[in-house]
Amino acid sequence: MTSAEQCAASVGEWATGAEAYGLITVDVPAENWIEALTNARDVLGLGFFDWLSAVDELAEGFSVVAHLAAVEAPGVRHLALRTRVPRDRAALPTAVPVYAGAAWHERETHEMFGIDFPGHPYLATLLLPDGFEGHPLRKEFVLAARVAKDWPGAKEPGESDHGAGPARRKMQPAGVPDPNEWGPLKGTLPPVAERPARGARAAGAAARTPRAAAGAAAAGEGGAPVRADRPRRTRSVSEGSASQAADEAPATVPAEGAPPVRADRPRRTRSVSEGSASQGADRTAGEPTAEPAAPVRPRSSDAPWHNPVPAHDEKPSAGEPGEQKDETSAGAADQDGDGT
Repeated sequence: MTSAEQCAASVGEWATGAEAYGLITVDVPAENWIEALTNARDVLGLGFFDWLSAVDELAEGFSVVAHLAAVEAPGVRHLALRTRVPRDRAALPTAVPVYAGAAWHERETHEMFGIDFPGHPYLATLLLPDGFEGHPLRKEFVLAARVAKDWPGAKEPGESDHGAGPARRKMQPAGVPDPNEWGPLKGTLPPVAERPARGARAAGAAARTPRAAAGAAAAGEGGAPVRADRPRRTRSVSEGSASQAADEAPATVPAEGAPPVRADRPRRTRSVSEGSASQGADRTAGEPTAEPAAPVRPRSSDAPWHNPVPAHDEKPSAGEPGEQKDETSAGAADQDGDGT
């Protein structure tokens, strides 16, 4: 596998290479464009021309990229050859004498970006209609469809100004002009409200709330500035808030050798049997703790489990008629068996 440095050295001494995402990219100067293409074909064996296009880099000009490849037994080798041309009078020598397949791609790049390719055999319009003005893939090209009608990719009624207007107009992406400055709604929309600076917002909040006003006054006297949305805390975590410290007794000092008491988890001074302070308010020190009364279970006439009934009759107790009957019958049986 050829490294990026080896590819750059094979293309030319003025070339630099880098690899990203498994693709080697070699940057060359615009004046060495044809020589770099020739070395890539003859030295590196990249005989297949895949595509050619450009990228609008705004003030830095245009980056023209040609993707070359070589079909080999184990797989395919790829190389991206890139150069930079200035934005004003953008021109680059045609690659048709080296790769004949570049003719179609240079025609498309010419009409979409406005880059001229001197020496091209037939640099005519390929995709756009006759008389079309501008170059659609330049970032300053106005996308009129985004101003004249709503975005067709909106999923909900509230997306992309579909139907009712938004609460405030957002920043437009590249190529989308301000609808109040270009298009059928020019001059009919309210101006965009500018957000005040951070200091102005803090001053406005200080005028609205007394706490913020007091903080601003303290900051003016030489103290640290206080944010209007985050007033300064004057008490520590262990002290708690002002309402919590009103009835609070002084903290007990732990005995010698005892583990320190955490400020966020105060030490428990009552045992489990004594319960909490509210439960032991009416108890004396020597009074034994009474067992809590069992809760009263509700009873209802329509709930049979509240009045359980045994599944079998219980054995009758002594003195009941049923037991006398059984004894009489048992005695009669004995007389019949003994013959007495």
